Amino acid sequence: MNTVIEMRDATNLFRKHDVLKGVDLRIEAGSVVGLLGANGAGKSTLIKCLLGLQRVDSGECQLFGEDSWDLPASAKARLGYVPQQVSLHPWMKAWQVAEYIGAFYETWDRELVDSMFDRWKLRREASVGTLSGGELQKLGFIVAIGHRPDLLILDEPAAAMDPAARREFLRTILDPVSEQQTVLFSTHIMSDLEQVATHVAFLHEGRIILWNRLDELQDRMKRVRLTASDDLPSSFSHPGALRTQVSGREAVLALADADEPVLEELRTRWRADVSVEALNLEDIFLELHDATAV
Repeated sequence: MNTVIEMRDATNLFRKHDVLKGVDLRIEAGSVVGLLGANGAGKSTLIKCLLGLQRVDSGECQLFGEDSWDLPASAKARLGYVPQQVSLHPWMKAWQVAEYIGAFYETWDRELVDSMFDRWKLRREASVGTLSGGELQKLGFIVAIGHRPDLLILDEPAAAMDPAARREFLRTILDPVSEQQTVLFSTHIMSDLEQVATHVAFLHEGRIILWNRLDELQDRMKRVRLTASDDLPSSFSHPGALRTQVSGREAVLALADADEPVLEELRTRWRADVSVEALNLEDIFLELHDATAV
């Protein structure tokens, strides 16, 4: 596989405060990666370091095998970026912004850009300064993909969009401009990530504490409800449990690996009935967040 993003033991300090604390992350071509983390976890800093907008203080940070802080023009030409707050020339019309940015790229696809204006019903003649927040994010996305980038980095790109616009935006993510296009997608809207992500990375206090394929993560991580024949001890626990709640004969566990041998062990050891609940991505995020908050 082709490695597009690689961070090795990457650290970043801001005013002597560790924001990134030894991040290890490797993303292969064709992946759509959801970057999760609470506010202040370091997601935006991680993205800025990848883009070369901030420099790592130690470790390595690379795009396409090149140092992010010193990206050559050939690597920058393969990159598309949509920030959380899109800032474009307010006096220009929407179509003029697209033409202006397109002039910098040999691979600019005017047909793709025109189709996106139509698909999202974005007014070509509207001045950028008159666009709503959602319209501005749409325009930012259109000019980010107009040159058909190999890597698309999105930092809360749909935050200002209404539900219908977000649905259309996600369809666009699911219909990549090339089979090998890679997407790194940071958002707090878990249902959005669940529709598009192939992998998830959970960033906590400047470290990646979980990295996995989304389908494998959802298959492994479960909420288990246990009802024993006798009252459970207050010290009741199980290896691999992210969270444990005990009340009399009943316990609720969030297990990172709830496979059949684990469930059978719980049944046998505690002479218990065991039921298993599937978790969606928001449930998994909350379980991980609560576990790391302890």
